[in-house]
Amino acid sequence: MADPKGFLKVTEREVPARRPVPVRILDWKEVYEPGDSAVLRRQAGRCMDCGIPFCHKGCPLGNLIPEWNDLTWRGEGRSAIERLHATNNFPEFTGRLCPAPCESSCVLGINQPAVTIKQIEVSIIDEAFASGWVEPEPPGRLTGKTVAVVGSGPAGLAAAQQLTRAGHTVAVFERDDRIGGLLRYGIPDFKMEKRHLESRLRQMQDEGTRFRAGVEIGTDITWDELRARYDAVVIATGATVPRELAIPGRDLPGVHFAMEYLVESNKATAGDSVPNQISAEGKHVVVIGGGDTGADCIGTAHRQGALSVTNLAIGKQPADARPEHQPWPMMPTVFEVQSAHEEGGERQYLASTVEFLGNEVGEVRALRLAETEYTADGRRVPKSGTEREIPADLVLIAMGFTGPERALLEEQLGARFSSRGNVERAADYQTTAPGVFVAGDAGRGQSLIVWAIAEGRAAASAVDEYLMGSTSLPAPVRPTDIAIGLQPA
Repeated sequence: MADPKGFLKVTEREVPARRPVPVRILDWKEVYEPGDSAVLRRQAGRCMDCGIPFCHKGCPLGNLIPEWNDLTWRGEGRSAIERLHATNNFPEFTGRLCPAPCESSCVLGINQPAVTIKQIEVSIIDEAFASGWVEPEPPGRLTGKTVAVVGSGPAGLAAAQQLTRAGHTVAVFERDDRIGGLLRYGIPDFKMEKRHLESRLRQMQDEGTRFRAGVEIGTDITWDELRARYDAVVIATGATVPRELAIPGRDLPGVHFAMEYLVESNKATAGDSVPNQISAEGKHVVVIGGGDTGADCIGTAHRQGALSVTNLAIGKQPADARPEHQPWPMMPTVFEVQSAHEEGGERQYLASTVEFLGNEVGEVRALRLAETEYTADGRRVPKSGTEREIPADLVLIAMGFTGPERALLEEQLGARFSSRGNVERAADYQTTAPGVFVAGDAGRGQSLIVWAIAEGRAAASAVDEYLMGSTSLPAPVRPTDIAIGLQPA
């Protein structure tokens, strides 16, 4: 184990500092300063190597956290990345983007600050890439079987890498012009620079995975044609249908879904020419929705030079500490200050948007808000008599997603959908269409990146067994599994 007395000697939680706000909002680089290896090893030494490591269950991937904490403390970086890669294809993504349910279930977190698991994870993979330890792992033989993976987000990439390593010939189809899905166009560079994605894609190409960007399945190639060409198909298109806010004035110019805004910003950051780009420069910006996508919009607006940024959440402000009804080891809902929130703007809770108001030329100029009132049956409604206006030249709706785009899947594939709007699937991830599997948000609903990777790995195992009759690929989760503290999708 790591230092047997580490958690007694080091009781403080230390993570790398974020770059000063006035500096970081001038660029799109990641917000954190480089970490100190001595601090990292000291923090890894706090891991208690518990008799029952609840962090394993808190992580949908079942990461071997005490093992690579111990190896980090001992300075054995190469062995640490081997243990990390044993369960997680892409720790460079989760180490930057995952909200770390593992830390919420850390046993040390019962009466001390939890071990800095997420920071240790990303440091292991960053050292591995820098040291040349992340090498292609091509299969020793080919099976002669072919698999099409539709969607190149974390679920699709995880499934593709596992299936390629199992010896299948895998093609990943992506309708956007570049591979990566939301990792490419949904995540701003200040949270994860795209060089990390490019490094992993190079490894996958060297292993034999084939990428087909700019191809929309259902339009350029029908789903039936795809099934005829490949022995198995994996749907990993994500939950891309945004939740609508159907109130008066919704059609006013200047009111956009968050992903419209973030995709254009990410393309511009990548150096693309984006005609008539949605920009926050010189505008009063209102972001509706208090989640991660809303925070991404806030940070992006600051870097584009917004005059003001207001973030609205319909519900109550979460508590600063773990609520009694969410005891350890559950993942609690607590008030969070992300890097974007540090950079300025105002956060308003119990704010219900009633109407978008236009100016004399027909563009959005303001929002009419009301205080949120909770009804006896738990619904949240605008409270009469509390209406007010706030200025808004640009409104970004970041209220989450309701599921995958379903029309072509229903028409061409005959796919069925659950009452929650997700593609129906069996315990082996197979849909009602034989040989067609679904992984990630398309089958689960909007969820965490760590769940997407876990489901991609598990679906790959199911596909391999379907094609070969048996499999040696790990299957970390089934569609019915729920990690500690996470709600079913």
